[in-house]
Amino acid sequence: MIEENYTQGVIGNGRSCALVEFDSTISFACLPDFDSGTVFASLIDKENGGSNRVSMVDGRVTAQAYEPRTNILVTTFESADGGHAFQITDFMPRYTWDGKAGSSGDAASDIVRVLHPLRGRPVVRIHHDARPEYARFPAKTTLDGTNNSIKTSTIGVLANGHEVYESIFLYTDLPKDAILESQQIQLNRSHYLLISYHDKVVPPDSELIDLMLQRTRAYWLLWSQRTHRPARYGDAVLRSALALKLLQFDHTGALVAAATTSLPETIGEERNWDYRFCWIRDASMTVSTLRRIGHPRMASRFIDWMLRTVPTKDDNLQIMYGLRGERELTEDTLDHLSGYQGSKPVRIGNAAYFQEQHDIYGILLDVVYQDVEARTRTPERLDQVWTRVRSVVRTVTQRWQEPDRGIWEIRGEARHFVFSKVLCWVAIDRALKIAKLLGKDAWYVLHAPLAEEIHLDICKKGWSDEVQAFTQTFGSSDLDASNLLLAHYGFISPRDPRFISTVEQSEKSLCQDGLMYRYRNQDDFGEPSSAFTVCSFWMVKALAAIGRQKDARAMFENLLACANVHGLYAEDLDFKTHRQLGNFPQAYSHLALIDCALDLEGDFEGHEEELTIDP
Repeated sequence: MIEENYTQGVIGNGRSCALVEFDSTISFACLPDFDSGTVFASLIDKENGGSNRVSMVDGRVTAQAYEPRTNILVTTFESADGGHAFQITDFMPRYTWDGKAGSSGDAASDIVRVLHPLRGRPVVRIHHDARPEYARFPAKTTLDGTNNSIKTSTIGVLANGHEVYESIFLYTDLPKDAILESQQIQLNRSHYLLISYHDKVVPPDSELIDLMLQRTRAYWLLWSQRTHRPARYGDAVLRSALALKLLQFDHTGALVAAATTSLPETIGEERNWDYRFCWIRDASMTVSTLRRIGHPRMASRFIDWMLRTVPTKDDNLQIMYGLRGERELTEDTLDHLSGYQGSKPVRIGNAAYFQEQHDIYGILLDVVYQDVEARTRTPERLDQVWTRVRSVVRTVTQRWQEPDRGIWEIRGEARHFVFSKVLCWVAIDRALKIAKLLGKDAWYVLHAPLAEEIHLDICKKGWSDEVQAFTQTFGSSDLDASNLLLAHYGFISPRDPRFISTVEQSEKSLCQDGLMYRYRNQDDFGEPSSAFTVCSFWMVKALAAIGRQKDARAMFENLLACANVHGLYAEDLDFKTHRQLGNFPQAYSHLALIDCALDLEGDFEGHEEELTIDP
């Protein structure tokens, strides 16, 4: 495998994803859902994680690329003499009927691989090593005569006494004995492998597989046609949009932060987290960006999930939730897995879910404001929205002066993070705007002074005359890339000398080789050593905002060159080699790319009309 450079493509369907290496190995996949146990996890343990691999006897991979405007990945193999060749077409089924998308939740928990000979008589070996449930327990793979499949099952007892049973089925029209023994198989025609979480009621055949592929292709082509792409950077925007569509959990509308767990921010260190959940803080940019590229229904489904999930009145708002609204995301380590290139621990769950992070209040109300302004709602639904707004304002009033863990989820001592305070101001500011829209004038008059109080406090304590910038925390001299968003959220004008200076000082202190640290000071795990991809895009946005368009464009184009071979981004980048690091693909990185591209292009004319092809 060539996993060292994150050369993977990703396939998916809004139910789950699978990572496909350049050599065709499926190295990471969770079934049936994004947050389920892994079926293949050789990416985080090459020996024990499990994988599905097709190799060519006396041949090698010569190309891999997506079919244009789809999430269908094609890998080409050729023999050394060029006389034999075949392709693997990888996809997860996603369907349309008569131009209309299927109902929510219909995406199958299937991975489909179509092997198609191009010339000659290529010979292949198939290595199928499924390891369900994070490979916690021994797996047994046998021929299942009841459904004509290869079945892999595992059973065991967790530390809490809970018994676990999982199974995976491989359906194929290739000789099953040859697959079980990894024997040579000659391809004389097209064949298929279908890996499913389910025992199929209707067993697949070659005709059904072809129909699945054609319908999936039609889905992605229709969805892509509906996506607004700027004249410049259009290809990068579309690939990012397609990645985001993969990562929206179709059952609920929640957006998973990344498809993977425990890919390290720095090789060999402990900054390894599970990102298969939905962070509320991603919401603001998600909603505005999806609307800008012509997918308001995606945005609306995400907002509706949030409003169903976030509490009302006296319940605490969390920074993150499970994809179905789960509140407890208990963190555990899988000590039997060696980690990506030995980077341990491998984690499932995320202990940050119970942290106090005050930025989420502003992000939530910013989203609600966008929605109230853009979408007509019934009086009953507006009542519910207004109750949530008042609840958040009550919480901000009580807590904005308290320290928190900040946007970067610091696990050490709570501090007075400037960005958290700014987002508390955003919460009040957007609540006031919502009150105006809803005719709540008396409430507006009562709460308007709080916005001014918070603003003045931040300007007094968060600005450093010595550093000539807004700093990471009150009274510190450390800089933080999150403050590049102060103008974006309307806290300060982009032409204000304080914001211009903050951008310039951040560029001097946090920017290296065209990429950005999120901060340079030590945290719970030492001093950061990799570039944070989304922060680099934030610098592009900030440079453009202060009028440095040429510099912004140059930095943006440098970032485009840092994408992997398929145009995908992880959470982090190595400063020198531009190697992808951290969980992959990362939704926030792709959101920020689209946002910057549209800002730089400046040609958005509004594409929010509702069509019937967006589920």
